[in-house]
Amino acid sequence: MYAIVRTGGKQYQVACGDTLRVEKLAGDIGDSVDLNDVLMVVEGEEVKVGQPLLENAKVVAKIAEQGKSKKVLVFKKKRRKGYRLKKGHRQSYTSLKIEEIKA
Repeated sequence: MYAIVRTGGKQYQVACGDTLRVEKLAGDIGDSVDLNDVLMVVEGEEVKVGQPLLENAKVVAKIAEQGKSKKVLVFKKKRRKGYRLKKGHRQSYTSLKIEEIKA
């Protein structure tokens, strides 16, 4: 059994027991999170597709980690002008452990 969920502007395929890294969600480690934007649920041969979302379907997950990803460097330069710019960015993320899919 698996589901397609939408969070943080992206879509993910999840199954029970999976670990998933998504855009930052509010909450502390160990908190329970409900993902209500369920687009599709597949249970064996039975497929339920939403228009665009499934009614009364949700995915229950637990926050496993809150952190920041590796630093991405941005370097700009214009030749012969002395213009140099170096910036860094670390994107925040939330790691979720999928506990159950309710269809």
